[in-house]
Amino acid sequence: QHGAYGTRMTDDYAMVRIKIPAGQIYPYQLEKIAQLSEMYSIGSAHVSTRENIQLHWVVLEDVSEIMHGLADVGLTSREACGNTVRNVMCSPLSGVCDNEAFDATPYAIATAKFLLRNPLNQSLPRKFKFNFSCCENHGMTRIVDVGLIPQIREIDGKNQRGFKIFLGGGLGNKSYVGHQLEDFTSDEDLLYTSIAVLQIFDRMGDRKNIARNRMRYLVHEMGWEKFQGLILKQRAIVRTTQSVIVRLNAKQSSNEIKRPISVSDESGSTPDGYARWLKSTTYKQKQEGYTSVFITLEAGDITANQIRAIAQITRDFSAEGFARNGFSQDIVLRYVHESDLPKLYSRLLEVGLANSGSLTMVSPVGCSGTSSCNLALTNSHRLAKEIQRKFLELKLDEDDDLRNATIKISGCPNSCGQHEIATVGFSGGGARLGKDMYPYYNMSLGGRSDEKAMLGVFCMKVPVKRTIPVLLKIIELFKKNKQQNDTLSKWIDRIVLGNESSEIKSVRDIKKILSPLVVPPTKDNEPDFYLDYGSDTSYHTVTGKGECAA
Repeated sequence: QHGAYGTRMTDDYAMVRIKIPAGQIYPYQLEKIAQLSEMYSIGSAHVSTRENIQLHWVVLEDVSEIMHGLADVGLTSREACGNTVRNVMCSPLSGVCDNEAFDATPYAIATAKFLLRNPLNQSLPRKFKFNFSCCENHGMTRIVDVGLIPQIREIDGKNQRGFKIFLGGGLGNKSYVGHQLEDFTSDEDLLYTSIAVLQIFDRMGDRKNIARNRMRYLVHEMGWEKFQGLILKQRAIVRTTQSVIVRLNAKQSSNEIKRPISVSDESGSTPDGYARWLKSTTYKQKQEGYTSVFITLEAGDITANQIRAIAQITRDFSAEGFARNGFSQDIVLRYVHESDLPKLYSRLLEVGLANSGSLTMVSPVGCSGTSSCNLALTNSHRLAKEIQRKFLELKLDEDDDLRNATIKISGCPNSCGQHEIATVGFSGGGARLGKDMYPYYNMSLGGRSDEKAMLGVFCMKVPVKRTIPVLLKIIELFKKNKQQNDTLSKWIDRIVLGNESSEIKSVRDIKKILSPLVVPPTKDNEPDFYLDYGSDTSYHTVTGKGECAA
């Protein structure tokens, strides 16, 4: 509840999770996190898939020191863990997206502030998650407890702000796509709806069976129509019984966007790799002349010195003066003037943060895995880095056919790496050949989280040391069988849905072609096969008691 978890196989260390509501973080806050990381952690931090920043391997007695330090800059780890409402997320493109009805950021931040330390969510049956998005395609609103997409409706001749709200989604051992509550929920009803959902879950959620006590199980077991009716009735009660002072303070920001004074570029030339970086990491905003830059990290890892560099780069280049954490373990710098992009690239290059591919298949998501999590079975964290390095070496970030595809990796079935909504997803496990164990991944295909949200379909088990060859073979098969103007994600969608007309018509066909690649050799013939990435000792499945630390 205070935002710390135990660390894998030790009682002496903790992970501290820092909540970043809506992913919005200021330079002075980044600098404090860098300082705390050097003083109490391992000199680096981890950006999670839920816009948090985590400090790992903190000595238990130092956890309180970190909490005090965070409070000094308006940050907290309170309710970042435990059976509470976790960090309230918001798409990093909210406010700059071409397709949004309005900026949902103020509503996300107001929701986070309202619920922080609120008795309403201190002892829920299980953790609970809110996701705000800007539009259908830049968020994950259908795979969380409460997902919200901004809408505008004309009511009585006036434009009314509101949301399309989805309830009961979530990923894990058993995953579900959320259901839309109603056609349109006004912004005035947003808080009443949120309170009603939390009250129903608090009252009816399963507190006995930890494996089935997320709200998605309640929705599934009760049936959507019955659950929907309960929520709407409870909302009517909340609306009539709450005090008039119970409201969201979701005023739109009045901060004027001012372009920072240009940083001088003494060299006058753009370093090699700029065009490649520009193509695969930037998003052209709806505000003329401005761009959002997705800073690529390796599986969310960033050193204290790099955090300080990002803080200063934010001051120098972002006209809004803060950064946003993204959904894919990245950091987003918005309101960068187009003319400043070459200088920004040079600065990122200086601190090792100019990798290309953040908006492509080349930048996989990987949860913390066996590097720190008690529940992990494989080192998903390291595998994500291995894939990224190999794909960058092959320059796959420059291939437009692969741009919209995703790779997501979880170290166990719990889906902290969100593998079930990936074009190609992996979840860790352990297998045995004779007396010898080796790590493997369950590979799924065709997951997505947009308006056509669907969970990936299981394809096959892939040994850890065969994941990269298997991925390259899938790309090869796609190139051989693609249609004109096709993409990998579209091709896999057609296969999963049974609509493909090439020689590969089903997931079974892909499995048949890939099967020779995944046959385990004997340990004598290939001892490295039996080791996980980042390990030089024999593989064995060991898990501890606790919560996912991704």
